[in-house]
Amino acid sequence: MRRAIYPGTFDPITNGHLDIIKRACSMFDEIIVAVAVSEAKKPMFTLEQRIQMAQAATTDFPKITVIGFDKLLVDLSDDLDANIVVRGLRAVSDFEYELQMGYANASLKKSLETVYLMPSLEHAFVSSSVVRSILAYDGKVDHLLAESTHKMIQAFKK
Repeated sequence: MRRAIYPGTFDPITNGHLDIIKRACSMFDEIIVAVAVSEAKKPMFTLEQRIQMAQAATTDFPKITVIGFDKLLVDLSDDLDANIVVRGLRAVSDFEYELQMGYANASLKKSLETVYLMPSLEHAFVSSSVVRSILAYDGKVDHLLAESTHKMIQAFKK
């Protein structure tokens, strides 16, 4: 079985993330969407909220499991018996960071492979930070998120 981990903060999960998940589903038997605690990033949403949004947004993807985690990715990969990491690349700046992280992970676990996927052009500009910036001013984000995610964010704001 080809099991891959798609790790991230997913604060919130966006259509760009879902595009990467859809592509990964055609390549792997199972994708574990691993939502990181990421306290250093000071997420807008709690870990539980981010897990709930990811679960709701991926209900139509039968190969998906969503979990939370707070440990090194290499340790998580051992726990899950998954030696493939999926990461999305939107721009050259993403590539530099992701390449460093991929090499760092490989230095800790030689059998861990990182696969980089580009989102479709329509989602290339979508990031969680863009969504959070728009949300901070009560701007329109429904075109950047799954309907379920958008509804949950509205409910969280109440």
